[in-house]
Amino acid sequence: MRERGAASVVILSLVVLGLVLSVAIIDVANVVVARMQAQAAADAAALAAAPVTFARFGASGSAAEEAARFAAENGALLTRCRCVQDPSSRRRSVAVSTEVVASTVLFGTWQVSATGRAEFDPSRLRPLE
Repeated sequence: MRERGAASVVILSLVVLGLVLSVAIIDVANVVVARMQAQAAADAAALAAAPVTFARFGASGSAAEEAARFAAENGALLTRCRCVQDPSSRRRSVAVSTEVVASTVLFGTWQVSATGRAEFDPSRLRPLE
């Protein structure tokens, strides 16, 4: 029986399988990194917008504009902002959603989203001394 070259086919198959698995692992890592980026952007946007619902505190726009600015600074798009202006001293909650696009070789383009929340209690503000 002639089996010359059989080992070459097996080795080539293993190399191709290894390459495909490597690309798949890199793609999954890209999606995980995009998820972490979206979450960081959502948290930053919520924390930035929360105090602006009470007063501007140096912000250049509304709470939603501040949230969008911080999301963009963190490489994400603000897709939703529940940032209601309230001049009262009641505690308030802000919720934002962000989105990051992750490009992968095997799985195409993914839109990864995250939600961030922050609370702000104006009654706890201390006067400047």
